[in-house]
Amino acid sequence: MELWQAVVLGLVEGITEYLPISSTGHLVLVSSLMGLKTPEHEFAVNAFNIVVQGGAILAVLGLYWKRVVQMLKGLVGKDPAGLKLAINLVIAFIPAAVIGKLADHWIETHLFSTGPVIAALFVGGVYMILLDRWCCGPRNGVTVEGGPPEAPKLGVESLTPKKAFVIGMMQCVAMWPGTSRSMMTITGGMLVGLTPAAAAEFSFLLGLPTLGAATLYKLYKNVSESHAAQVPNLFGQLGLMPVLVGIVVAAVSAAVAVKWLVGFLNRRGLTPFGYYRMVLAVVLLALILAGVVRLKPSEKAPRHEGTQARSGEGKRAV
Repeated sequence: MELWQAVVLGLVEGITEYLPISSTGHLVLVSSLMGLKTPEHEFAVNAFNIVVQGGAILAVLGLYWKRVVQMLKGLVGKDPAGLKLAINLVIAFIPAAVIGKLADHWIETHLFSTGPVIAALFVGGVYMILLDRWCCGPRNGVTVEGGPPEAPKLGVESLTPKKAFVIGMMQCVAMWPGTSRSMMTITGGMLVGLTPAAAAEFSFLLGLPTLGAATLYKLYKNVSESHAAQVPNLFGQLGLMPVLVGIVVAAVSAAVAVKWLVGFLNRRGLTPFGYYRMVLAVVLLALILAGVVRLKPSEKAPRHEGTQARSGEGKRAV
């Protein structure tokens, strides 16, 4: 992998990871357009697309370090509000940790293909537009018949364990490739009464254990399976420097995207992202049908490469 390709993928990951537009769809599209989705490199590139999430994690740690410190103080009994937030994050994380482990192989086998991914992108766009009108219509000067009664919107501090669990279950839906972890957790937060900014903040913080676990697991899986098959791991195939550059670029671009998203949600809501997802679904489908982009490795790949590709075939819960 060339350094410029690592920079591009880092930018794509950083910008799309916390926006409700599916980082999976964008990384698949950009990797294919740059010619990286070849059978011999597919396993390593898919692993890179997961490991580069480390940059997005660093961005949230940098921007929300006060929240992280507050939770650490709470764990040692010095901040009750921090302890409450930490417990809620654990509660929200558990469903994805359990269901993700149990369903990992089934999802990769049955859902990482053209139909499910395109459907997730398009339906997710429609879902956000409808939710924005139903939940936040009055903010935009729109009155929606049958919408929820007006109630005070809440901050992260007001979140209860029950509501945190609801958000955690919503996050599980994002295991369907193309759905977007951010979309499900932000909309989940809004559905349980959080302000858009508070829902986004909880989504960012929930990304720390979720993305952290996915990154470490994918790195371990790549290294162990490569060793077992006696082939180079992602660092050997792509080079150490491109991986590090991708992580750094992802960290910087994610920090910018996070700061921008909070203000944008308060001003414009989810609707623009909904339309964007629908357009992306159409574009991605056209490129897949034209043979420019593919979601599965070549069936003619050597046995060890095909086995690896199937075991690490897609980036999910983004």
